[in-house]
Amino acid sequence: MHTFLIVLLVIDCISLIAVVLLQSSKSAGLSGAISGGAETLFGKQKARGIDLVLHRLTIVLAILFFVLTIAVAYFA
Repeated sequence: MHTFLIVLLVIDCISLIAVVLLQSSKSAGLSGAISGGAETLFGKQKARGIDLVLHRLTIVLAILFFVLTIAVAYFA
């Protein structure tokens, strides 16, 4: 059981790293940081397409990471 959970945890870690690296950045440098606040405050930020899928997949993989980590610690 412990080995199976470790294998799942490693697969989840690699998947989580890949999904985070595939996401586009929210701002590009200092100019993006300054203008990005105005877009968030006054504009309607609706993620669509692949950005939304990657965002949701990141959340699912992060939750799975925490659950698997707790399970590995419990069964160790």
